[in-house]
Amino acid sequence: MAREHLLAGEFGAAARLSPKALRLYAEQGLLPPAWVDPATGYRYYRPDQLPRARLIARLRRLGLPLARIAALADLSPQDRALELRGWLHAQRCLLDDRAAVVEAVQGSSDGSGLADAVAQRDVPVTKVLGRRRRTDSTALHGLMNTAEQDIRAQLRACGLAADGPRFVFFEDLITPDSDGYVEVAVACGGPVEPVDDLHVRLVPAHTAVYLPVPPGYQSLPLILRVYDAIEAWTDAHPGVVCTGHPYEIYPGTGSRFDVAYPVAV
Repeated sequence: MAREHLLAGEFGAAARLSPKALRLYAEQGLLPPAWVDPATGYRYYRPDQLPRARLIARLRRLGLPLARIAALADLSPQDRALELRGWLHAQRCLLDDRAAVVEAVQGSSDGSGLADAVAQRDVPVTKVLGRRRRTDSTALHGLMNTAEQDIRAQLRACGLAADGPRFVFFEDLITPDSDGYVEVAVACGGPVEPVDDLHVRLVPAHTAVYLPVPPGYQSLPLILRVYDAIEAWTDAHPGVVCTGHPYEIYPGTGSRFDVAYPVAV
């Protein structure tokens, strides 16, 4: 075998890739050997494959998935730099979101007096037209706005008033990197036809513990303190037990929206 080829061990040492990584990248088609000896199974690489191998090793250190690395490795240096700058910006935004959550957790004891504004009310059975989707917090506002537009348009198409309050029910805890089910719904009356992924249901009558969200607390990270204040209030009242998913209702009680929990009293 001419020396224009390197054995896998030699090639891996030059590229600073382990034998396991070389096998994986070969299996994934990310860095296939130039030639495989059919008699011995030895894998051989060309020296001109080293720049790609070293690039893959560097991209892998960023924690990128192999499919993303494969796409980046095939780009021109200029396009690759543009893509990586976009990725880095997204990672910085994600880190900022996580830092905001950490700050909210650290300040979760209600020194702001939010719990003093928690109140109870009885909520009657409410008919809603809604959409249920899985999302994370980065896509939540887009889901809320699009769903509300589609729901109100369908209500108008059925000849019904489309000015009912909007509900957002959170079935799971959602964060920038953890998704869960969210239902966006609008209260309505009269017969309505569900269409596509819109559904009709009755929200059972319940007692709600709620808190009008003051200005400055309506987005991350401080909105988390609103939820914490309601939960702290229920914990401080032994006869009050949360019985369902929390929800937001727009408009709120003298505020843009309220956060509410169904409870048994």
